[in-house]
Amino acid sequence: MDFETRAVHVGSEPDPATGAVIPPIYQTSTFAQEEVGSHKGYEYARTGNPTRTSLEACLASLEGVDPGGPGGGLCFASGMAATSTVLQTLTPGDHLVLSADVYGGTYRVAARLFEGWGLRLSVVDMTSLDQLKQAIRSETRLVWVETPTNPLLGVVDIMGTVELAHAAGALCAVDNTFATPFLQRPLDLGADLVVHSSTKYLGGHSDVVGGALVTRLPELYERAAFLQNAVGAVPGPMDCWLTLRGVKTLALRMRAHCHNAMRVAAFLAGRPEVAEVRYPGLPSDPGHELAARQMAAFGGMVAFRPAGGVEAARRLVAATEVFTLAESLGGVESLIELPGEMTHASVAGTDAEVPADLVRLSVGIEHPDDLVADLAGALDRV
Repeated sequence: MDFETRAVHVGSEPDPATGAVIPPIYQTSTFAQEEVGSHKGYEYARTGNPTRTSLEACLASLEGVDPGGPGGGLCFASGMAATSTVLQTLTPGDHLVLSADVYGGTYRVAARLFEGWGLRLSVVDMTSLDQLKQAIRSETRLVWVETPTNPLLGVVDIMGTVELAHAAGALCAVDNTFATPFLQRPLDLGADLVVHSSTKYLGGHSDVVGGALVTRLPELYERAAFLQNAVGAVPGPMDCWLTLRGVKTLALRMRAHCHNAMRVAAFLAGRPEVAEVRYPGLPSDPGHELAARQMAAFGGMVAFRPAGGVEAARRLVAATEVFTLAESLGGVESLIELPGEMTHASVAGTDAEVPADLVRLSVGIEHPDDLVADLAGALDRV
């Protein structure tokens, strides 16, 4: 089955008890047992819930894991819960290589929590394979990739990174939140596991928080599944149901996001008030050729820096009307923010700090003419 068909049907088979086309929300904390140790596959909702199982099966399929094959998908209460679970598969003394341009929460949990626990951390510009190669050590156990990066939208060579990681005996994890499995399949490019904040494009409607990881490696899957149950950072059945509903329209929404983002990026690139635009879809972008090879399209995120510096950036993000000033991304509505003071405030003063005047756009599915007109009016006022 093609992607769109799997997004609609995998994990959403009609309910065998009633014939309901949409599977029910199993809003229960526990499950009846026929006798001690004999049950229908579920005991307690932290360990497993049928609604969560449906979502995990769907996400695994979309990332290219065959049903019944090795590995699978696991869902969590947030993207950070999924990220933390991956880091908990490491042990004190292990070395992690992290992208210098990475979501602020990922850097924060690695540097401020896991380093204190004994993890060794190196932060490097992963758009340069030479710099990455120099950062990898004999004790490196995990290389963590975001591509496109957050918030500068750099493009990391997944296959090249995997080759360097595996040569050192390390695993390669890819945060695929920005691209989604509709645009990019890291496992097919050799990565060992994929992480998502399903809050973003997978859910797609800014009404649910969640996270997920997918892997084909049986041992890694079993270890992560143990941690999912032992630590207990799991999503509720309503959260899973909302995400599963959102995934059904992922392909349609991503086409609209990509189309609109290209329109917005091209518009910004032609404005004298804008000093720099970052969007992999622009032929002038440094990551364009690589993105064209490893992505089906270029995504819905755009970053730019106004010519007037940080004060102009602050005025600009407060001047839009269709774009809403808010954190997060990936919903049907367009959002605008200053990462340096909002989503990435936790990396201020570190080697992962982002430019203070950087504006990040999550371009929604509104009519592109309205989005361009909104930004034009804001630039004119600023």
